[in-house]
Amino acid sequence: MLNYNPYDLLDPVAEFAVTSTDISDGTLMGSIHYDTDNGGTDTSPQLSWSGFPAETKSFAVTCFDPDAPTASGFWHWAVLNIPAGITDLATGAGSPDSALLPPQAVTLPNEVRLTSYTGAAPPEGTGVHRYLFVVHAVDVERLDIPNTMTPAVLGFNLHFHTLGRAILTGLGEYGTHEADDRIG
Repeated sequence: MLNYNPYDLLDPVAEFAVTSTDISDGTLMGSIHYDTDNGGTDTSPQLSWSGFPAETKSFAVTCFDPDAPTASGFWHWAVLNIPAGITDLATGAGSPDSALLPPQAVTLPNEVRLTSYTGAAPPEGTGVHRYLFVVHAVDVERLDIPNTMTPAVLGFNLHFHTLGRAILTGLGEYGTHEADDRIG
């Protein structure tokens, strides 16, 4: 596990709370939150948030692994344009056919080019990885980002529109399941 938080490198914003009934901050995630090649089901965890700035007009939710053996980390999930009245996502909301995201929400392709949550897949020998589930409070109702863009483009736009941020860190480690050549 690397010793840095990529969000510490950004301009400071208000902090608020994010919790989950599926994962606890700083602990290993259950197997369903791993990718299918690692014995999981690519199931995104339930997330709830509160205490965000009153001026919030929408939310974005991302999952990022800063410990992937790349210079750029690994994006597992990126959803934007979640209405401000929504303060939780159900378990499995990151599945493309779940109908658990609000209709206004846009899911961007992740690192494996899927418009869904891709579960943890830490490669053998890379130790414990952090999966940063981040809820971003946004100052506009809609970020005008084409649905073919990357999570990095979302992050660039969030730099100019984030009012606050909440982070929940799940952990993952290579286990007994067969890993493929994907990273994250």
